[in-house]
Amino acid sequence: MLTQLLTGMGGVGKTQLAADYARTAWNDSSTAGGLDVLVWVTAHSRQDIVTGYAQAGIELCRAEPNDAERAARSFLAWLAPKAAVDSCRWLIVLDDVADPSDLRGLWPPDSPYGRTLVTTRRRDAALAADGRQTVEVGLFTAAEALTYLTTSLAGRRSLGSVEELTALAGDLGYLPLGLAQAAAYLMDTGETAGDYRQLLSDRTITLAEATPDALPDDQALPLAAAWSLSIDRADMLRPSGLARPLLQLAAFLDSSGIPQAVLTSAPALAYLAEHRRATGPELAVEPVPVLPRDAVRALTALHRLSLIDHTPETPHQAVRVHQLIQRASREGLASDQYDLTARTAADALMATWPGIERDTDLAHAMRANATALIKNANDALYQPQSHAVLLRVGASLGRSGQVTAALEYHLSLIQTVCHHRGPDHPDTFMARSRFARGQADAGDLAAASSGYAELLEDMVRVLGPDHPDIQITRGDLASARGEAGDAAGAAIAYAELLADRVRLLGPDHIDTLNARGHLATWQGEAGDVAGAVSGIAELLEDMVRVLGPDHPVTFAARGNLASWRGTAGDLGGAVSGYVALLEDMVRVLGPDHPQTFAARGNLASWRGHAGDSSGAAEGYAQLLEHVLRVLDPDHPHIIATRGNLAHWLGEAGDAAGAAEGYAQLLEQALRVLGPDHPHTLATRSNLANWRGAAQDLAGAAAAFAELLVDRTRVLGPDHPDILTTQGHLARLRGEMGDAVGAVTAFAQLLKDRTRVTGADHPETLATRGILAYWRREAGDAAETLTEYTELLSDTIRILGPDHPYTLVTRGNLASCVGDAGDVAGAVIRYTELLADLTRVMGPNHPHTCTTRDNLAYLQQLRQAEKPSDTD
Repeated sequence: MLTQLLTGMGGVGKTQLAADYARTAWNDSSTAGGLDVLVWVTAHSRQDIVTGYAQAGIELCRAEPNDAERAARSFLAWLAPKAAVDSCRWLIVLDDVADPSDLRGLWPPDSPYGRTLVTTRRRDAALAADGRQTVEVGLFTAAEALTYLTTSLAGRRSLGSVEELTALAGDLGYLPLGLAQAAAYLMDTGETAGDYRQLLSDRTITLAEATPDALPDDQALPLAAAWSLSIDRADMLRPSGLARPLLQLAAFLDSSGIPQAVLTSAPALAYLAEHRRATGPELAVEPVPVLPRDAVRALTALHRLSLIDHTPETPHQAVRVHQLIQRASREGLASDQYDLTARTAADALMATWPGIERDTDLAHAMRANATALIKNANDALYQPQSHAVLLRVGASLGRSGQVTAALEYHLSLIQTVCHHRGPDHPDTFMARSRFARGQADAGDLAAASSGYAELLEDMVRVLGPDHPDIQITRGDLASARGEAGDAAGAAIAYAELLADRVRLLGPDHIDTLNARGHLATWQGEAGDVAGAVSGIAELLEDMVRVLGPDHPVTFAARGNLASWRGTAGDLGGAVSGYVALLEDMVRVLGPDHPQTFAARGNLASWRGHAGDSSGAAEGYAQLLEHVLRVLDPDHPHIIATRGNLAHWLGEAGDAAGAAEGYAQLLEQALRVLGPDHPHTLATRSNLANWRGAAQDLAGAAAAFAELLVDRTRVLGPDHPDILTTQGHLARLRGEMGDAVGAVTAFAQLLKDRTRVTGADHPETLATRGILAYWRREAGDAAETLTEYTELLSDTIRILGPDHPYTLVTRGNLASCVGDAGDVAGAVIRYTELLADLTRVMGPNHPHTCTTRDNLAYLQQLRQAEKPSDTD
């Protein structure tokens, strides 16, 4: 290879690498591969190159010293190989070529006896023409950086331990120039690596102040100035005037990867246009619009000068900037320009951040960039008001399933916003609201309710009772109470909120309509299922009148109505409602809208609940095809859909297939979400459950025991999922033949549920029913009858007489009455239950059919017990 180009950003050591190569070649001049002539030219400009060539021409071929151009041409001609002339072995080093055009007509000739080595920050295609080989010179590796520091500081162990030096190398981004100047600084001052790290982390201290008084290795520029010339040159490349402000925007974002769309967004383009106008010759002229292609060309200019790495083929991480270049760029901004640039970067992120995060990689990149911005922006994102990007980070964490991370982020945000805005500022209230929501998502519903109650009290004190934000917080508090098990209290709270919204906003305001929907829902959860159905049906009529039949909120109400009809026993109505809704959603929203996906899933689910498990599995299989076509294969919605498909395969009778599906899903969840993600833990639970259904009871019990340990570690001892896992373990004890052990375990679980969720929570009632079942299996018929009798009384009081669980409890009680020998009493109970099931759930519901069969059996048994005519 006759000509090689060493390219890379300023500070990676291209010159030292070239010097080492040249020195080694010269020292080996006595060997066959050695040199006769070595010429080193500092090639900052064309004139520098001509001067260097001319000096060589004067010394080597007696060129005319008074004509530099002619002397340079003479030298190049002298280098060309000639027949019948002894060969001369040469190496030309052109160090730090600043502009490819400077070498026009000045490239050394191709020769089998000569080599040319060029160092440059440029990555222009013109440099790599004619077969020249490009060698990218990158940063040190972590190991190389540590070796450099320990070697440089040999004999001065007091300046830093291996751990401190490793951390310092990371802080400097493994940049050789930064490492060299840091080592020199430590040796000059006697400070430790830890001291220097604190110096770097202090945002009031510039890079220039962290530079040694005397630069090492004959370096010409301190770290802060190492890239200034490159930035100037990039800013002059077409489109002129855009490279510098674009680099300044990128300086606030994630050094490891910035989506190109952020730097070509509308806020970024407006910033570039204004900056170009402000630095142009005619300041009064209106800014000329900057187009996205102009911003991309400016990125290309920065890439050509090795100030960034621009790889459009990886759009989510298309732009990478070394962290020290970022810092130097930020330090070059005046205070007001610093704040403006930071807020513009935040605006660019918000303009680019998709409302629905289908692409998990993009969502991760956006969070990483927002996190870097928050760190680099100092106070800019809190003045004159808190920027929306601050809340967006936490919301994105929550949507991605990182519940604990979202909770920690919002807690930190409360402290920061309170520091900047004060405890009674609306921004602080908003941060507190998001934190309470995070507590609810993490399963700590009691803490969430308490947090909302305290927040509401403070907001009323500061904002007054009728402020719009007060109404929102009242709704959040009511929902949190309902989720914690107080459905009746939630319904009462929403009834009060609805009255105030009607007074303040009118009956047809969308917030009023939403409050009506929440009220109906919590009435249903409190046991008034029929009231929920009628309330949502009336609401739907008003939504169609006010919002129109094709409004997304109207669609949501139709889905709620279908679901509550199913809950009330009209399973056919639920299915037909979702069939009609899905048809309209596809027409209005399109087949790939998230709401359309949700409707497909709900339709499949209700088909399963209506007894068509195979149809449910088929529906989820079709949904999986749709979402795989639209979403990333590792998107949380994909994972959830795979789980639902596996579940309904099991319900359709393929327990082994369900277990296999969940096993495959677990591998994906571990890889994508991590071992402690709620979805991963839920997948482990489902896998264990279906392993048990496939008759691997011992394996299922062992899996649930391991899961219980991990869930307790991740979620805490009183999280609802902990209690659910305890229930699975207790059930498996019974199924493995230890009915007495199951009774003991469920009795303990009942105590825990009563303590955590309250005596009237639906899950507490369900645990009482399961405990009674296992007492019956253990042979304690009398106690079982008593427990079912008391449970029925409480179920009617809490959930209402027509609630599905109330009807199930009546069936269990009737069965126990029959087991106790009172066949006539059992027949009476089953007869009454059958009439109510037919009325509430319809004649073909599985529960109705089962009750009909049980009644027929008891009637036959009773008939057999009657004496015959011949007796």
